[in-house]
Amino acid sequence: MKQITISGQLRSEFGKKASRQIRSEGKVPCVIYGGSKNIHFTATHKELKGIVYTPEFKMALIQIDGNDYNCILKDLQFDKITDEVIHLDFLELVPNKKINATVPLSFTGQSVGVKAGGRFEIKMSAIKVRTTPENLKAQIDVDITNLEIGKNLRIEDIQLDNIEIMHNKRIPIASVVTTRALKQQENEAAKADKK
Repeated sequence: MKQITISGQLRSEFGKKASRQIRSEGKVPCVIYGGSKNIHFTATHKELKGIVYTPEFKMALIQIDGNDYNCILKDLQFDKITDEVIHLDFLELVPNKKINATVPLSFTGQSVGVKAGGRFEIKMSAIKVRTTPENLKAQIDVDITNLEIGKNLRIEDIQLDNIEIMHNKRIPIASVVTTRALKQQENEAAKADKK
């Protein structure tokens, strides 16, 4: 899993006024929770860019006053007007302690349904999982090779060791649907058969 390093400074003052002051200095208030205690800190927009503006699921090594914290991004808030990041929540990864995380799905292979003229549709691009930090993955690979036209891949089709998926097993994650061109071909073929 890719890791990004973030240098932070401990915060001593809290509340809306303190947060406004921090933001006026070009920094973002952040918090780390999930470990032995909550750690409030600030970091610059530049430091946080690599974990905020990416589709990838990354781990963050946050360095504050000589201490290192392995974390994942749990939540972030944007300003409604400026669209600038105004707060981040990180979850500390404690060895052997189960956590909930949202992990992206990566669809691999060439579907037989697509080869036959169907169109591949993604229903879910990420799933919620529960596991320990040791078993956490940057992405979950899903093979779509045997996916036929009119068929769905479902949560139950994802097989993972030591990772619990937090969704209903019947929820579809991807499908191959018939395209208009393919329907037209089938209709023309059916008409030709009737002659």
